Amino acid sequence: MFHDDQHGAAVVVLAALTNALRVVGKKLSDVRVVVGGVGAAGHAIIQLLLTQCVGDIVACDRHGSLRPGQNAVDPDRRWIAEHANAGGRQGTLAEVLVGADVFVGVSAPSLFTGEDVAIMAPDAIVFALANPDPEVNPIAARAHAALVATGRSDYPNQINNVPASPGFFRGMLDAGAHVITDTIMLAAARAIADAVAAPELNASYIVPSVFDPAVAPAVAAAVADAARAER
Repeated sequence: MFHDDQHGAAVVVLAALTNALRVVGKKLSDVRVVVGGVGAAGHAIIQLLLTQCVGDIVACDRHGSLRPGQNAVDPDRRWIAEHANAGGRQGTLAEVLVGADVFVGVSAPSLFTGEDVAIMAPDAIVFALANPDPEVNPIAARAHAALVATGRSDYPNQINNVPASPGFFRGMLDAGAHVITDTIMLAAARAIADAVAAPELNASYIVPSVFDPAVAPAVAAAVADAARAER
């Protein structure tokens, strides 16, 4: 269910990542993504990314990577341990960042440094979304990454649920739909990504402004069409 901010943020993360990969010339199917944070937000993001056949997803908590077979009591951690990190990669967050193409953080401040970003893959993408203090200093990360996003409004590429929510629920109402599926969420993500025109797309502009009046109607139309198609 798309019943909270976590799923709205997941939609916007996918939209932003779609555009970020367009900027650096990589494909979702080829990248390794490290997700920092294994609560509800991390679960929602990983679940949506898996629908897009991302090459590899490794999730980390403060102790390191979650792996298949780990006995987790928390349902979000248990689901993530069962569905992500198919290769069983072990290590701390800094260790699994080595060679990773993408970092998506929804956890806690100051988990790693710019030097850790330097050992990610070339043209690395860093989404440090902990608010108000991100997982890594954005300026230090930008010295090594091709593209950086945060949850803050005072840096480029602010990522939160705002571009998704108004249009999403308008589209559900317009379609008379009651069940929110991955297909509908993906349609919303595509509409948000495509709201950034190709000539405007760059490393400092991968998500549309929250003040862009065209975004909510575009998301609403995409959601309504997807919902009607699933009947």
